[in-house]
Amino acid sequence: MKTKSCAQHSSQSGFSLIEIMVGMVIGLLAIIVMMQVFATSEERKRTANAGSDAQNSAVIALDGMQRDIGQSAYGFALTRLLGCNIQLPFGAPVPLAPVIINPPVAVIPAGDANTDTLLVSYGLGNDQPEGYNVFSLAGSTYTIIGTSMLRDNDRVIATPAGSAPTAACTLPTLSLQRVNGAPAGSAVTTHETAVVGTTALFNLGATPRFLAYAVRNGNLVVCDYMAADCGDATAASLGNPAIWRLVAENIASLRAQYGQDTSGAMDGTVDSWNQTTPGNACQWARTSAIRLALVARSAQFEKENVTLAAPLWTGSTISNIPPTNPTAVPIGVPTNPDGTPDALWQQYRYRVFETVVPIRNVAWMGAISGC
Repeated sequence: MKTKSCAQHSSQSGFSLIEIMVGMVIGLLAIIVMMQVFATSEERKRTANAGSDAQNSAVIALDGMQRDIGQSAYGFALTRLLGCNIQLPFGAPVPLAPVIINPPVAVIPAGDANTDTLLVSYGLGNDQPEGYNVFSLAGSTYTIIGTSMLRDNDRVIATPAGSAPTAACTLPTLSLQRVNGAPAGSAVTTHETAVVGTTALFNLGATPRFLAYAVRNGNLVVCDYMAADCGDATAASLGNPAIWRLVAENIASLRAQYGQDTSGAMDGTVDSWNQTTPGNACQWARTSAIRLALVARSAQFEKENVTLAAPLWTGSTISNIPPTNPTAVPIGVPTNPDGTPDALWQQYRYRVFETVVPIRNVAWMGAISGC
């Protein structure tokens, strides 16, 4: 009986309470370690994904701006037009130029602090860039010299005789008129009354572009003057996504400079990078490139400072917070919607994307006599 009882007791033995508690502690420690590894991995994954998304958006946005600037001045790259004001369907008159950096706020309301605004203009017509000489005009009809490629609803610039290219434009505000039906022979009829004194018509096609770029609330946005008044600074206009369309999110800054040929020979070589807007047609003819920088900011907020200094670009001379050198064009630091510096800006990651875009339609003008 004793032998049987001992055997039965031996077969029913198991873990003691202490062993179970030790096993639970080991299991809990393993779970804690796994959760910490998982949390660290997810945090790094979010940082990588957020940075990748911001970079992709900036690259796509910069590519789009590069294509727009590459087409700029198409249809009006002539000294008799460059630098003159033109009245568009919406808003106040805007300067007719390939690219204008920081035009008056009546043209493009200011964006975020430490950012630039751009006005990019070009036509989309399939026509001769020299325009059509106007022989006579009456009512809303222009009689032109030459075979016309104008089409119904094409936009034409009615231009009187110009001033010397070395002087500021003295022409009145140019008229952008809309062709009414296909031209009948040499007769071009427009929806508007013919402009008295017109000596030439320049065709910009049915859908010319006058694009206003700005960075607002950390986003790159664009407005087309052919569809809306981009100079309207009211909150209702600036906050309307149908007027200011989103191009890219998480953009901390946009910077730009003119590349200008300042040599006496006018050899087409960029001698100076600056933000001095040309004052006459000759100076526009010597502006052959635009240098751009877009700064992408990661959407992921980090627990500690990961950016120790404000981003720089080729056009910067100092990081300046705030700027101390008025001739420098820094990228600066991100700001809050109210324009104040973001105190936590260093807890985000940044990437600067730069490019130089030739203004080929200006370069094709060649050396201008008298410039």
